[in-house]
Amino acid sequence: MLTSRTFLKRTRAGAVLKVVREHYLRDDIACGADGCSLCAATAIATGTCLEARPAGVASHLCPGPHYLLPDTNVLLHQIDILEDPVIKNVIVLQTVLQEVKNRSAPVYKRVRDMIENPEKHFYSFTNEHHRETYIQREQGETSNDRNDRAIRVVVKWYNEHLKKMKNEEEIQVILLTNDRNNKEKALEEGITTYTCEEYIKSLIAHPDLVDRLACLSDEGKEIESGKILFPEHLPLSKLQQGIKSGIYLQGSYKASRDNYLEATVWVYGDAEENREIIIQGLKHLNRAVHEDIVAVQLLSKDEWVAPSSVVLQDDDQNEDDIENEEEKENILKSSISKNMLRPTGKVVGIIKRNWRPFCGMLSKSQIKEARRHLFTPADRRIPRIRIETRQADTLEGQRIVVAIDGWPRNSRYPNGHFVKKLGNAGDKETETEVLLLEHDVPHQPFSQAVLSFLPKMPWSITEEDMKRREDLRQLSICSVDPPGCTDIDDALHCRELENGNLEVGVHIADVSHFIRPGNALDEESAKRGTTVYLCEKRIDMVPELLSSNLCSLRSNVDRLAFSCIWEMNHKAEILKTRFTKSVINSKASLTYAEAQMRIDSATLNDDVTTSLRGLNKLAKILKKKRIDNGALTLASPEVRFHMDSETHDPIDLQTKELKETNSMVEEFMLLANISVAQKIYNEFSEFALLRKHPAPPPSNYDILVKAAKSQNLEIKTDSAKALAESLDKAEAPAFPYLNTLLRILATRCMMQAVYFCSGMENDFHHYGLASPIYTHFTSPIRRYADIIVHRLLAVAIGADSTYPDLTDKHKLAELCKNLNYRHKMAQYAQRASVAFHTQLFFKTKEVVNEDAYILFVRKNAIVVLIPRYGLEGTVFFEEKGKPSPKLDYNSEIPSLTVEDTTLHVFDKVKVNIVLDASNIQHQKICMILVEPKV
Repeated sequence: MLTSRTFLKRTRAGAVLKVVREHYLRDDIACGADGCSLCAATAIATGTCLEARPAGVASHLCPGPHYLLPDTNVLLHQIDILEDPVIKNVIVLQTVLQEVKNRSAPVYKRVRDMIENPEKHFYSFTNEHHRETYIQREQGETSNDRNDRAIRVVVKWYNEHLKKMKNEEEIQVILLTNDRNNKEKALEEGITTYTCEEYIKSLIAHPDLVDRLACLSDEGKEIESGKILFPEHLPLSKLQQGIKSGIYLQGSYKASRDNYLEATVWVYGDAEENREIIIQGLKHLNRAVHEDIVAVQLLSKDEWVAPSSVVLQDDDQNEDDIENEEEKENILKSSISKNMLRPTGKVVGIIKRNWRPFCGMLSKSQIKEARRHLFTPADRRIPRIRIETRQADTLEGQRIVVAIDGWPRNSRYPNGHFVKKLGNAGDKETETEVLLLEHDVPHQPFSQAVLSFLPKMPWSITEEDMKRREDLRQLSICSVDPPGCTDIDDALHCRELENGNLEVGVHIADVSHFIRPGNALDEESAKRGTTVYLCEKRIDMVPELLSSNLCSLRSNVDRLAFSCIWEMNHKAEILKTRFTKSVINSKASLTYAEAQMRIDSATLNDDVTTSLRGLNKLAKILKKKRIDNGALTLASPEVRFHMDSETHDPIDLQTKELKETNSMVEEFMLLANISVAQKIYNEFSEFALLRKHPAPPPSNYDILVKAAKSQNLEIKTDSAKALAESLDKAEAPAFPYLNTLLRILATRCMMQAVYFCSGMENDFHHYGLASPIYTHFTSPIRRYADIIVHRLLAVAIGADSTYPDLTDKHKLAELCKNLNYRHKMAQYAQRASVAFHTQLFFKTKEVVNEDAYILFVRKNAIVVLIPRYGLEGTVFFEEKGKPSPKLDYNSEIPSLTVEDTTLHVFDKVKVNIVLDASNIQHQKICMILVEPKV
């Protein structure tokens, strides 16, 4: 019998083509049951047959003889069960086999192998060409629903057909499906049907088979590994009750960058104890993703662990190798001293998912034509994500964006979907885009709505402006900035007064004159929070017309400013302070080097140079006072690139050299910030926007104290002053760089400085500056916090009017939260940009051999710093596929013995620097220890 299938298809040229396919239906396709008299005469034998008397396995659900007929999902997901020798006499439909082939090549191969195995009695029934079992798709029916209906039609046909066989006992065909809809329809149609789980659990003599069941979500649409890997998440209602009663703790989940089996939960609340809870091991991490808000249950003290010193990356290709995970988890639990143990817990539920679209790359499946692949995010704290895509070939080697959809309990990784393509990996524009997206830096061009609030050009200072401001254009004001700086926020002057005292002024760009509260420009600036400086790019907080022109205090043009002016004596003691809106005209825009040359010059004695010398002299006194007070001077190796003017690739890389003039500018900026902080707090005790730097908890200093002790030096950490003094004394004549290394380590012990609203906090102290109060006033072009401070100060001196949000402490606290987040992300983005450009620099080099110092010792690696480049990197002593050397880690000293060589913190070593580009997404600078030889 001949039937035809017609469908329309669009050609490449866009024309619509009608395709008619002839479909032959036959009467002579056998049912496959051995000894079926009905089929014997006419049927064409197709492979092995079903047993005439299926003895099979005893089941309390179906005690009689039966054949099994699984649907597509059962075949796909429960292949491990079906391969078991116990399961025999299975009818595999052509419809099902075709779907399996489309969805999973390896499963299809395993099914074909079973059909060809005579002991299994799997029979492939060509239902799509059998006259009585072929069905056409109805209007409005999905192909999936049509296939499910086709399966049910076959089951009914088989049951009718087998009734006609002259057997003592009637053989039944049982449909196995995990699809709820299909099962319900089958039961309505009188078909005996079970889920795979129900049937396997009903097998009397084989309870062990249950362990091999793949646990599926209801619809069973994903291929999952067989076992349940994770505990169930508790419902929100239970979590909330538990948090109220104190059984569970709520906090923010932070995954570790170095170890995918470890995370920390920062618990909300004021209690000092259990602020930071360690989570270790896959089951305890329980599908939480970095930045989620989670509920945690504390483990009993005998189950507490220590933060691990092992570096573990999840880069196995076998996504379901759980034994391997367990082995890795055991590495974490190796011998730890009691005092290293920290409160440890497990995630019991998710209060809020903070998933975002993630940048990364596709790890293409090994299976030919597979549609399911793993996506590896650029951020190592995010787990790999399973996605389905048909464009794997074109996406390979591309940076793409993927969103997470869900994370079933039985899936090693979350499921997600493809969002968009960014460009070729390694390409400078693409990588910059990735870097901005990954650090959530708003970088789209300013909208028309925002730009509409900019002043109309040509702009000039009006009579009205002059009436409300002090005219300081006659003063010898100058600015000192890094080379190439176009967003000049600050300028300085110093002159002698008739009474012999000195007048010193810090003049800051009056950005709040141009950005008025509540308009689109203000809202956009508040959202961005800060300007982000990358190696070759600046993402402005305010449009360029303001940042590089109207607000920039360039030389020889009139500009609006907010001035902080002190009268000081020659000992740099402040006698009077005043604040005023002003008009200035800078006499010189200098770089740090140019300002230094003027100060040092024997011939120059002009007003600007005299002003600079006065400032420099006072700055030295101010700095000494600050340091005597207990302020910290910490080192951080900053890197500057020299770019090729044509290609913009880095051609040279060196650490930034700080001049005296850097320090000079810094001293007056600090002084202005402190003076303004006092003024706005005196006026607005409840809603001053301030900045504090919390003192680190004593445990933060462990690493610094131990490292110094290994060099026979004592570092005192009971106060900032004690720390500053012991750092000053920590010198070794034979090892001049030691002091810098100790200061770098001390930086790592510090807490993050944060903005806060004075009405919401009690502790205002700035630890690093040893100042009781501090704020940011001096950079309003590049920091939104400074704009708010300008507004507060303007209201305090009667230069501007207030507005409701300025005096709402809850709104201010919310704003501070965003500013802190944006500042942290900007910092990370800057570091990532330096890292990327460092890679570009080393890409063009052969192996580079450099001196380095050990900063940290880990269980299986050392972290080194290369002073010449200000570059930090990890030297690993275990390589995949190579025999591991004998490693002995001592956390007390701290030291790591590799075979017979012992390495201590601060040891000088020689390393080779090479770029490892084997993983295009995580290209990394590799460091290999050359001396001492291990």
